[in-house]
Amino acid sequence: MDYLVTMTTRVPEGTAEQAVDEVKAREAAHSADLAAQGYLRRLWRPPLRPGEWRTLGLFTAGSAAELEEVLACMPLRIWRTDEVTSLGPHANDPGLPGRAPLRIEFLITMTITMTITVADRVPEATVAQAEEREATRARELAGQGHLMRLWALPAGQGESRALGLWSADDQVALQAVLQSLPLSDWMTIQTIPLSPHPSDPAGPGQDAAVG
Repeated sequence: MDYLVTMTTRVPEGTAEQAVDEVKAREAAHSADLAAQGYLRRLWRPPLRPGEWRTLGLFTAGSAAELEEVLACMPLRIWRTDEVTSLGPHANDPGLPGRAPLRIEFLITMTITMTITVADRVPEATVAQAEEREATRARELAGQGHLMRLWALPAGQGESRALGLWSADDQVALQAVLQSLPLSDWMTIQTIPLSPHPSDPAGPGQDAAVG
């Protein structure tokens, strides 16, 4: 099963810079080991405010308990807190291992609300037609390199939620891609632009591991 892990590190005040550098070096080496074992698939850096130290990681493990064992053995865990989101399979996931991003990668959470009130309920036939067109469009965008992965997220009644790994040349191009989705009128979208992480298993000169 796949998991998205938000890792926030807070180094205690007064910690020697040499000690921090040593832990970071051990973390990088251990991350490479976890990637080789198939646990760590991707690492990214989200936008940060001054003083923040956060990393987003895509992990694979057999269970939440196994994932916790993996996270607990990482050297930076002595200063780090982890927020774990379980990712379920999505019918429109292209599952494209090894595809390089067009330019910038984005993690996008899409919440689709089909039912607001009883009076506003969308007819089932309309929903089915839109979902069919959405699946077709997802395949097209995957073929163009925009949609790289798609997972289902836990959702409330009357809605569906998905997390997608997308790629585009810039924010303007990404917006045009998202507006082309047949379900866009029902979507609430949260976008996180991603920066490269030096320990990313799919970084330059390394084998991609997004599958």
